[in-house]
Amino acid sequence: MNALSEIDWTTWTPRERAVLCFIFRPGEVLLILKKRGLGGGKINAPGGKIEPGETPGEAAIRETREEVGLTPHAPRPLGELFFQFTDGLGIHCVVFRAEGCEGVLCETDEADPRWTPLDAIPYEAMWADDALWMPHLLAGRAFRGRFLFDGETMLDRCLEVLPPGAFQAGGEA
Repeated sequence: MNALSEIDWTTWTPRERAVLCFIFRPGEVLLILKKRGLGGGKINAPGGKIEPGETPGEAAIRETREEVGLTPHAPRPLGELFFQFTDGLGIHCVVFRAEGCEGVLCETDEADPRWTPLDAIPYEAMWADDALWMPHLLAGRAFRGRFLFDGETMLDRCLEVLPPGAFQAGGEA
């Protein structure tokens, strides 16, 4: 498998459902150095798997609390990502944006958090797809992307920016 066109997206089912939650404060966004699991060693946002019976919004809040000790304020879904890996792993991820948070930021065994200036996003230390959709997240634009990876190498991609109010991913908080 080398191209997204080789995947029947009408019948595609993810093995995992996940979330990412980006918390913003004036001039900065909270990023983490992921310490373990898929993407260990890469810069990302707090997030993880959606538990059975949990909404994506509930998962975004829970995962952020567990990974960095913060509770995001009113996270709203802004993006939807579909990942297919050549080893068979498929992930559907809802991306949330929150304006502010409460709590005490702390490092955990999963994440080393850091407030990052918006003009200094370390794309070179992130997954290859992040540089494609994150500028839309930073600008507050809704997006949907499909990506094919072989390990950490992106083989193919398709990204669309959605019209305002058009995002529908069942990602309510």
